[in-house]
Amino acid sequence: MKRVLYVVTVFVVLVFFAISCGKLDVVGTDSIRSFGELLQNAPQLVSEDENGGWSIHAPDDTARFIWSLNDIVLEFDAAPFIDAGLDPDKLPDYFTWYDGTLTIGTKLENKETYNEEITPLAAYEYIVKQKRSAIGYHAAMDHYGVSLENGNLFEWAKDLNTNDKDIVFALDPEPFIRAGVDPNNIEGWLFDKVLVDDKNGRMIQVDKFLKPFNVIIY
Repeated sequence: MKRVLYVVTVFVVLVFFAISCGKLDVVGTDSIRSFGELLQNAPQLVSEDENGGWSIHAPDDTARFIWSLNDIVLEFDAAPFIDAGLDPDKLPDYFTWYDGTLTIGTKLENKETYNEEITPLAAYEYIVKQKRSAIGYHAAMDHYGVSLENGNLFEWAKDLNTNDKDIVFALDPEPFIRAGVDPNNIEGWLFDKVLVDDKNGRMIQVDKFLKPFNVIIY
């Protein structure tokens, strides 16, 4: 009995040690698997970006998630927001308005040289390694996601076989509302409440602009 207790104690200690050392990263590791499945099952949405890296575009071509070894970006058509009252000059500085599109981007730190073959999935793995804080799990939707900060995200289903929202583009509506947008009148975007974890791990409801799609071809 004492031997069993000893083994269990050692196992628990090793698990906590692994967690404290960052070696047991379930979300980061499984998000790589899940992102790989998305790339494999929705190749019609994946393309090389003209500025380097790769992109996953919405089926209606009004939004893209772009990733590379240097940055992560959300790009989306500005027209529906402008038609709903947006004055782009009143948006915060982290938005860029150019040639009819709005973009939000986050730079990566590039702490080391990447020597392996650079594929779309390898580039995502690099993001997990270099900016782990940007990768999260949204329990209410059973999604993994990449945060562009300030409440803006690209999410995809953890399990593509059981989720009817394979990819979702999500924006914080507050900056748009302050810049004149009628949140209930944006063509192609839903204005809805979403359950998320707050900083204390409690579930709360927050407003989001959402563009969800079921995109997988079987």
